[in-house]
Amino acid sequence: MILICYDGSQDAQAAIERAGSLFKGEPATVLTVWVPFIEVMAHNASGLAFSPGMVDIGEIDAANQRNAHARAEEGAERARGVGLNPQPRIRAQETSVAVAILAEAEDVDASVIVIGTRGLRGLKSMVLGSVSHAVISHAGLPVLVVPSAEVAAARTPSG
Repeated sequence: MILICYDGSQDAQAAIERAGSLFKGEPATVLTVWVPFIEVMAHNASGLAFSPGMVDIGEIDAANQRNAHARAEEGAERARGVGLNPQPRIRAQETSVAVAILAEAEDVDASVIVIGTRGLRGLKSMVLGSVSHAVISHAGLPVLVVPSAEVAAARTPSG
C-alpha cells in the first residue's frame, strides 16, 4: 500500500504523478489531513478572543471535514488518472500533520509514503517548519519527497 499525502497543491499533484510513474497499478491511499478548530485555536493567539458559544465548533469541523473529503476525492481521481488503484481518506490532525500522516501510514500498513515538498528555504523553512522533513525524521518506512516542477526547476543549476 502506498500512502500519498494530498493537499491540492502543485507539490502534492507532482507527488501523485511521480507515484503513478513508479508504482503503476499498485493500491494507494490518498490522504488529506484536516485541522480541527480546537487545534487552530490552540496554536493561534487570536483564539483567545473567542469565548464559548461565539462559534459553532461542530459546524466548522463538519465543513472542514467535507472540504477534506472533497480534496481527498480529487487526489484519488488524479491517482486513478496516472494508473494507481486509490482510495481517498481523511484524518484529523493530531499533534501535528506529520503525526497524522505517520499514524495513517501505520493504520493502512503502508510500504512507502509519498509526499510533496513546498521547497521552503532558509528562515522561512525554520519558522514554518516542514511536514516532509518531520515525516522523514520520524518514519520507520521509506519516504519519497517529490518537488513540484517549479521547485525542481528552481533547484537546477540553470534554474
